[in-house]
Amino acid sequence: MLVRTTTEVIERFNRAFTQHEAGLLADLIAEDCVMESVRPAPTGERVVGREACTAWWTALVEDLGTQFTPQEVIVAGDRATILWNYRFGEGPQDWVSGVNVMRVVDGLIVEALGFSKTAEV
Repeated sequence: MLVRTTTEVIERFNRAFTQHEAGLLADLIAEDCVMESVRPAPTGERVVGREACTAWWTALVEDLGTQFTPQEVIVAGDRATILWNYRFGEGPQDWVSGVNVMRVVDGLIVEALGFSKTAEV
């Protein structure tokens, strides 16, 4: 079995969000994945397990009123850092910058920690 690289996993993960295609998340998430969102402040919501993480991310991906735009992706071994902008409305102030720190093991996302410049989204 050919295992995807960290770069391949993160590119597909980001594409799910930029193209609003939740199906791209299929088989990217480890059974024991842990995800921490940017809200609520100060620690974010902790989501554990493939099913829960997939459901959480699918809801975000399918929200057509938002737009996730990766600004830079840095991959180092099993780690990836994604600097992003997230637009949640049409107004000039309806966006936020943030970063996700991801870890990929055996071609699956095992950890995703989200951080934002503001807690007001």
